[in-house]
Amino acid sequence: MTEQEKCRVICAAADEKKARDIVQMDMIGLTSTNDYFVICSANTATQVRAIADNIEEKMEEAGISFLHKEGYREGEWVLLDYGDTVAHIFQQDAREYYALERLWGDAKLTPYEE
Repeated sequence: MTEQEKCRVICAAADEKKARDIVQMDMIGLTSTNDYFVICSANTATQVRAIADNIEEKMEEAGISFLHKEGYREGEWVLLDYGDTVAHIFQQDAREYYALERLWGDAKLTPYEE
């Protein structure tokens, strides 16, 4: 599966659970560890975990397991690391606080469209 296909699966899985403001960030040349970030927002910790669960399920169905998962218990910010592609699922306040889109301002942003 290509990186772009991984991003599409992650975005679609997040959208199925009503994630908001889903964007793909092209990190190629900006970091040596990842090529893409997918970032989205949720209203509650329960929704953050539901989005993370759905992403994990859809990626498993595609034959891809995450390498690392962080933040699931708290549900404020869950990170799912798929190697070259990382999914970040935030509660809105945490997304605004950490502001990855501003932190990595040189990255090309592509909003998800169904």
